[in-house]
Amino acid sequence: MASFLTDNDDLLYYLNEGVDWTALAEVTEYGWRTPDGFKNGADAKQFYREVAEMMGELVAEQLAPRAAKIDREGTHLENGEAVESPSMVQAFDAIRQADMHKLCIPRELGGLNAPLLLYFLCGEMVARADLACMNHFSFHGGMAMAALAYSVNEGTTTFDMKAGRISSTRFADEIGEIARGEAWGCMDITEPNAGSDMAALLTRAEQDDKGDWFITGQKIFITSGHGKYHFVIARTEAVKDPNDPFAGLNGLSMFFVKTYDDLPDGTRKRYVTLERIEEKLGHHGAVTAALSFERAPGRLIGKRGEGFKYMLVLMNNARVGVGFESIGLAEAATRMAKAYAEERRSMGKVIARHEMLADYLDEMRTDVQAMRALGVAGAFHEEMSRKLELIGKFLEGASAEETERIKRELPKHRALARRLTPLLKYLATEKAVEIARRNMQIHGGVGYTKEYGAEKLLRDSLVLPVYEGTSQIQSLMAMKDTILGIIKRPQAFVTRMGQARWRSVSARDPLERRVAKLQVLSMSAQQFLLTRTAAGKLKTLGDVPVAKWREVITGDWDPKRDFALAMLHAERLTRILVDEAVAEILLDQAKVHPHRREVLERWLARAELRSRALHEEITTTGDRILAQLSDTAGAQSAAAE
Repeated sequence: MASFLTDNDDLLYYLNEGVDWTALAEVTEYGWRTPDGFKNGADAKQFYREVAEMMGELVAEQLAPRAAKIDREGTHLENGEAVESPSMVQAFDAIRQADMHKLCIPRELGGLNAPLLLYFLCGEMVARADLACMNHFSFHGGMAMAALAYSVNEGTTTFDMKAGRISSTRFADEIGEIARGEAWGCMDITEPNAGSDMAALLTRAEQDDKGDWFITGQKIFITSGHGKYHFVIARTEAVKDPNDPFAGLNGLSMFFVKTYDDLPDGTRKRYVTLERIEEKLGHHGAVTAALSFERAPGRLIGKRGEGFKYMLVLMNNARVGVGFESIGLAEAATRMAKAYAEERRSMGKVIARHEMLADYLDEMRTDVQAMRALGVAGAFHEEMSRKLELIGKFLEGASAEETERIKRELPKHRALARRLTPLLKYLATEKAVEIARRNMQIHGGVGYTKEYGAEKLLRDSLVLPVYEGTSQIQSLMAMKDTILGIIKRPQAFVTRMGQARWRSVSARDPLERRVAKLQVLSMSAQQFLLTRTAAGKLKTLGDVPVAKWREVITGDWDPKRDFALAMLHAERLTRILVDEAVAEILLDQAKVHPHRREVLERWLARAELRSRALHEEITTTGDRILAQLSDTAGAQSAAAE
C-alpha cells in the first residue's frame, strides 16, 4: 500500500529520532495526569507513529489520486451556498471517517489529545497530496483548538488539574461539532482596502441595550469562508489619533459568529451572506469567499479592544501551519522533478545526469530538508511554550520540581518560537514557489501542460508567500525583534558574538567552526544595521538636554521612524537569519545523530556563500534608495505647506 510517510526518510527521522516526543506527550497529558491518557513517552510515541502511518496511507490512497479532479472540478456559488468539488467531498469523508478532525482536541471534548506537531506533520503529507485539501483541512481541527485557546485566554475554561482534565469550556458544543466533522470554522480579517494594514479595518460591532453584539461590514478572501463558525475581527472603538498609523489596532475586538443554522425541514437560515467565491489562479478545490455581515449576531471574545492581541494567538499557529503546507508542496515538486529527470533522456543520458540539473535537484532536496528542520523546531517550541504556560497557570499542588522546570523552560521556548516562526513562514513559502518553478522548468515544454501536474503545483504555490502575513511582513517582524533584542540586551549580544568568534577558530568539529563563522557573519550584519540606526538617532540629540541623552538612546525606539536602513535590508537580513537558524538546528541534530552531518554539510555549502553575498549587500548598498525616499518625502511636505 502506498504511503506518504514510509517513503520519506527525512520525515521518518522526526517521528523516530529527531523530536523529543516524550516532552511533548508530558505537557499534552498535563504532566501525565490525564486519567485515560498515556503515562509514559514510549506508549505515546507508539500511538503517534500509528496515527502518522495511518494518515500517510490515507493521503496516498484517498487524497493524492483525487487531486487533479479536485483542481478541475473546483467550487462555485449556487443559490447563496458554496458547492464543493465532488472529489473534495469524497476526500474529506475519508478524513472524517479516520477521525482526523479531532486529532489534537482534548479527550474530554471528544478528541484524541495528540500534539499539534503531529498534526503539522500529518498536514505536510496532506499538502503533498493537494494543497487545496490541506487549506481546508486546517480549518477543521485548527479552528476547534482556536476556540479552546480563546476560551482559556479569556478565563471561560476551567481545569481540574488534579483530575487531569478540562471541567468546562465556553465553546464545548461547537468544538464537539467540529471534532465530529459536522462543521468547521474560519478566520475573518481581510477587508477591501485593508489587507496587512489591520488598523484600517472598518467592519463594526455594535452593542444593543441588552448587551448583545451585532456585526456589520464586509470581509473578503476568507479561506473556507463557507464554514459555520467564524472568528471575526471588528471595530468597537473609535480611532483616537488619526495621525497614528497604529492607533486603529486598539479599537478592534474579536467575535465568535455563527453564520447559519440548518433547520429541521432541511433548509438553511443564514445570518451572514456568502456574496461570492473567488476565481483563483490555484487552490481551485478550496473555497475563498467574500462575506457580508448585516447586524449578524456575535459573541465577544475576551475584552473590548483586545481583538488584535487575540488575532496574534491564532496567527502564530496559522503561520506555522502555512510553513508545513509549503513543505508538503515543495516535497511533491521535488519528487515530481526527480522522477521525470530520471526517466527523460536527452543527449545520450537521462537529464538527471546533466550537471546543471543534478545541481538543481540537490539544492531542491537540501532546501526541503532545511524547511522541515526549521518547521519542526519552530512548531515544537511554540507548542511547548503554550502548554507549559497552561500547566503553570492552572496546576494546583505542583511539586517544587515541576514549578522550577516551568520557570526555567518557558522563557526559552517562548523566545525560540518567536524567533523561528517568521523565519519558517519566510523560508518555506518562498522556497515552495522557487522549487515549484524549477520543477516546471525541469519538465520543459510538458511542464506547461496539465499532463504531469507541474503547472498545478506552481499555481498553488504562488499564494503561499502572500497569505497569513506576506514574506515582507515576516521580514520586518524578524528584523524588528532582532534589532530591538540587541538594544534591550546589548551585553548579551556582545557575549554571544565573542563566543561565536571563539568557536569559529577553536571548535574541534569543523562543522561547528563553519556554523560559528555563519553566526559571526549574521551578527556582523546585525551590528552594522544597529550602528547605522544608532548613528541616525544620535543626530536627533541636538535639542535634547544632556541629562536625557541616555533615556533617548536606550528607549523610545520607533521602528517606523528610526529603522529606515534596517527596513530596507529587512529581507536580506532575514535570509541570513534563516541560514544561521537552519545551520544551528542541523548542527544540534548532527551532534546527537551523526547521519545528519551530511544534511548540514549540504546546507552549509550553499548558505555560506549566500550569506556572505547578502552581508555585502547590507553593508554597501541602500543609501541611494533612502536618499530618493527622503527627497520625495521632502517634496511632498513642501507641497503640502
